[in-house]
Amino acid sequence: MPRSVNAVASRARRKKLMKETRGNFGARKNVWTVAKNTYEKGLQYAYRDRKAKKRTFRGLWIQRINAGARLHGMSYSVFMGKIHKANVDLNRKVLADLAMNHPQAFEAVAKAIK
Repeated sequence: MPRSVNAVASRARRKKLMKETRGNFGARKNVWTVAKNTYEKGLQYAYRDRKAKKRTFRGLWIQRINAGARLHGMSYSVFMGKIHKANVDLNRKVLADLAMNHPQAFEAVAKAIK
């Protein structure tokens, strides 16, 4: 009995992956094994960097809050300590936005916790 290989489904699977690797350089876009490795590695980087993105943004927010707090004579750690002690429920993302784009509002928060 002849061997059944289902070439239609196999070709469709490969075609779908090759479509994802369009735009890559050299063999990464048109050689199956290289493209497959590139695609899988790209998914690994995407997963890892979705987590790393959160860390880098938190660092950025801390720097912005620190700069805003120092304009009002406090360090970041002192500022955040007073924020928590005063039960002000603003997270770092919001505080960083206030420090950068709305200095008067940030100043009001700083005066409220002093």
